[in-house]
Amino acid sequence: MKGLILKWASERGLLVKGNERNQLIKLMEEVGELSSAILKDNQPEVKDALGDIQVVLIILCYQLGYDLDECLEDAYNVIKNRTGKMDNGTFVKDK
Repeated sequence: MKGLILKWASERGLLVKGNERNQLIKLMEEVGELSSAILKDNQPEVKDALGDIQVVLIILCYQLGYDLDECLEDAYNVIKNRTGKMDNGTFVKDK
């Protein structure tokens, strides 16, 4: 799927280096849409926004010279041994 997204983005000129700031703005817009959908409990819009965020992240990673899967793996390696507890619906990591 990632390859199809990058092909789509390339065909539309979205993979140009130097457009990272525009892509970041797009990411913030999509996060805003996700926030609105969650607050309104609009599940179809939540799903749509989550997909849109992933598309934007794939393009942003490419623009910055990263691979989304590698970024995800790096993040997992940081948290995989993390311990903590849930506190009022929020995970609080041990110090």
